[in-house]
Amino acid sequence: MATAQSTMQQPMREELTPEERRKLTPEEWLEILPMEKDLPSEVWPMESSIHALQLRLLVTILEWYWRDRNDFFIGDNLTIYFSYEQTKTHDFRGPDFFVVTDTDNRHRKSWVVWEEGKMPELVIELLSESTAANDRGIKKDLYARRFRTPEYFWFSPETGEFAGFRLQGAQYKEIPPDERGWRWSEVLGLYLGACEGFLRYFTAEGELLPTPSETAIIETQRAEQEAQRAERFAAKLRELGIDPQEI
Repeated sequence: MATAQSTMQQPMREELTPEERRKLTPEEWLEILPMEKDLPSEVWPMESSIHALQLRLLVTILEWYWRDRNDFFIGDNLTIYFSYEQTKTHDFRGPDFFVVTDTDNRHRKSWVVWEEGKMPELVIELLSESTAANDRGIKKDLYARRFRTPEYFWFSPETGEFAGFRLQGAQYKEIPPDERGWRWSEVLGLYLGACEGFLRYFTAEGELLPTPSETAIIETQRAEQEAQRAERFAAKLRELGIDPQEI
């Protein structure tokens, strides 16, 4: 997504000179910095319906896969506030998709780094004609040098372009694709790869992670197969003169 200029009028609680700011302790910083409740997210419209569908797939499937966990946060098109100067200039960054682990899974207006104490551990940007140059350049450098985000991926729902990087030192090194074109995410413990035109998750064993609706279809099919198998077994017993109800 592109950088946005906020119209939010949320000033610092105190206006300080650079010299005064340098003298502040961490505790004093927290007293004057705005927190998540004061900093709503800047929302950017997705480039197209296919971009919106791709983002929905990434969020929904991972939330479903981790449904028994409560130690993660998934941000989709959500503003990350990460510096004092950022709140002053109203120049905000909102990755299309990011993941933070070892945190509480609750609703947030935005991700405020000085309040949470953590940066995203994985970011995915969805390329479009208007954002691709920034996603491959400015944002890649920001996530590596400023965010120190361990893993960064980008994917184009329109062209299928897919790349992934893992942080080494202060720079990203490409995550090599396997023979299927998939790239392993250490943060997720899953592969990311294209399937029928969309970026999807795969287990280490190569199994596609289903959506909730796909899971329901699979479970219905499995139940039907079990019922058919049970009926065939019962019919065989009746052929042998055995009443299945008496077993």
